[in-house]
Amino acid sequence: MEKDRVLVAEKKPSTGAWLGILPGGGAFYGREPVVGVIDLLLWPLSVLWDPVVGFETSKKVNYDLTVSTLERRKAKELAELENQRDLQKVDDTTYVAQKREIELKYDYKSTR
Repeated sequence: MEKDRVLVAEKKPSTGAWLGILPGGGAFYGREPVVGVIDLLLWPLSVLWDPVVGFETSKKVNYDLTVSTLERRKAKELAELENQRDLQKVDDTTYVAQKREIELKYDYKSTR
């Protein structure tokens, strides 16, 4: 997704890793409050894994946000196409072709 320039980056993984040095900081930054509390309780041992948790959860937040953004864009394009078909601006053959094109455009699970 990053190479296709569609990644929505809300969290910086490097920031999550750096915050992982603080007790539970990486987990809290990556929106994992339960893990953050556990890391707080296990501090100073949690310094061994919390930077990794902060890095990975930041990447997951970005991935999830990107997927939801792409799903919203896809739904909007499909609704517009459906509207054009309802208004008879496109025939059924064109509708099917354009719908397939939109679905392929947003298919990041199987093609990448």
